[in-house]
Amino acid sequence: MIAPQSIFSTERLEGSCGYSLFRYDNTVSQPAISLMKVTDLRLDADQSPRRYRIPSYQRGYRWTVDEVTQLLEDVNEFRSGHRSPEEFYCLQPIVLLPKPGTGESEVVDGQQRLTTLLLILRHFNEWAGKRGQLQLYTLSYDTRPGLDAFLDNPSDEEALTNIDYFHIRQASKTIEAWFDARATELEDIKHHFLNRTKVIWFELSDTERPVAAFTRLNVGKIPLTNGELIRGLLLRKAKTGDSESLQLRIAYEWDLIEKSLQRAEFWHFLTNKPAPEGNRIDLIFEIVATQRGHSIRDQPYSVFSVFSTTLNQPQVDVQKEWNEVKRVVMLLEEWFENRTLFHLVGFLVCEGRDISRLLRMTCDRRKSEFTSLLLAECRRALNLPENAEGLRTAIEERLSGLRYPKHSRQIRSFLLLFNVATLLSNKLSNLRFQFDSYKDEEGHWDIEHVRSQAQFPERERDQKAWLEPCLDYLRTDGTEDDAALITEINAWLNHPGKSPRPAFEPLYRTVRERFRESDETDDETHQIGNLALLDEGTNRSYKNATFALKRRRVLALDRDGIFIPLCTRSVFLKCYNPKADSLLFWAKQDRDSYRNAIIDMLHDFFIGGWIE
Repeated sequence: MIAPQSIFSTERLEGSCGYSLFRYDNTVSQPAISLMKVTDLRLDADQSPRRYRIPSYQRGYRWTVDEVTQLLEDVNEFRSGHRSPEEFYCLQPIVLLPKPGTGESEVVDGQQRLTTLLLILRHFNEWAGKRGQLQLYTLSYDTRPGLDAFLDNPSDEEALTNIDYFHIRQASKTIEAWFDARATELEDIKHHFLNRTKVIWFELSDTERPVAAFTRLNVGKIPLTNGELIRGLLLRKAKTGDSESLQLRIAYEWDLIEKSLQRAEFWHFLTNKPAPEGNRIDLIFEIVATQRGHSIRDQPYSVFSVFSTTLNQPQVDVQKEWNEVKRVVMLLEEWFENRTLFHLVGFLVCEGRDISRLLRMTCDRRKSEFTSLLLAECRRALNLPENAEGLRTAIEERLSGLRYPKHSRQIRSFLLLFNVATLLSNKLSNLRFQFDSYKDEEGHWDIEHVRSQAQFPERERDQKAWLEPCLDYLRTDGTEDDAALITEINAWLNHPGKSPRPAFEPLYRTVRERFRESDETDDETHQIGNLALLDEGTNRSYKNATFALKRRRVLALDRDGIFIPLCTRSVFLKCYNPKADSLLFWAKQDRDSYRNAIIDMLHDFFIGGWIE
């Protein structure tokens, strides 16, 4: 376990969890990062046309009609929405290596976007009169020295001379056709392209190796993340004046935070998102931005744009900004370490509650007040009344009305909180619910019928698959009275094939009667007293098996150290029925006892007073 606030202790950091494109080094300048309007790509500070060069280590232009159309449609969709004046559409980064003394920048990443934007800008000039012409940037390919001439006078014949010209010509035609269909809206679309569409401008320092950076971004297919871009901004701002020690501290603490987030149990406590393979600190910046009231749009770099606006303010206090990030991380670590808060927050996150909203609930509140708010939020998640009066009746009524699969989402919520409450009810235990295993993409925990649905196996191979484990169980755990049934099953399975195999249905009914699974209605099968949480893999492979076989499988998984929710394990051990007799079947009394246990536990969870 991580001790509260330990990620900012002075202990030596062993190794690094960083996957950054550009490792921190206080002996070199940090990359220049900013958001730049498309119109500002055209001219430098001296109002001279910018010059971009595509080096020979890159492949040529390869965007097809689909990619070009997607860019046009995305910007147009943004334009059509009801946007506030400060909002903008953000394109992915353009990574550059300036060449001092030449007025030229080497394009390390982003040549497809730069080329397409240049074609769009050229189209604007074709529509404008002489007085409306824009000065444009120039773009040269080391491998295509005649590109400028081709762009000035493109032809279908010359486009066939090489693959780059072919794709550029196709892109140009796509742009022309797209705008021809929207001629009356061209000026408004032009305004949005020039002034409300931005790119992330990322300048490498002069000590960086462009080929290595290109390989990482293109061959490895690992894009710059929000976190990497924000890191560059922070470190660059932190090195101003005599604050190099701040830069060192941010870099060190950054790696400590990343190291903490690499732990699966901490990551899945905070979010329902799958854990990325690389850097994970993006999640923290997303939480901070949302907590501050920013609406994080579904764009790749919307989080970066929020922090870019803040960090590029002239009088920004970098120390204060970084301290806010640390404060959030330290509070989340504190919740993670506190067993009560871990379970309450973990349940609410599973239920889709935004952790940024939960953070705002802590504002100037004591722990006991915050815990009460979390309990109230848990009630709302289950659609239960706020007041204690009549709570038991409300729980009973809610559970009585739930049926699988119609109410699967609500059933899963009740079963999950039942597990959480059961763990918290034992103050002497240190057991914690494994939210990381519960959210494991491979496992995918879902609802399982304790006693199977009566799905008659139609195909012969399915009939064999159903009978064989039943035979195995009766051989090892059956009684002397099962000898005749074992013989009958053997005869059916080992039928020589010289004559038609005896009918399966009578044998199927006999076996189900032996396991006492022939006296339950469909409605009873789909009620909460016959449902538990089980991983999808076990669900699929044992969906039609008898209770006894499912029980054997679940206990084997538990014995092998595979995560089984505590209450699911207790169900198959028949812990909820004090008068349980045979472990061979799941009877009505077992179902009723299990359902009553859920009602009692949730009632005590909300009003019993044992939550610290």
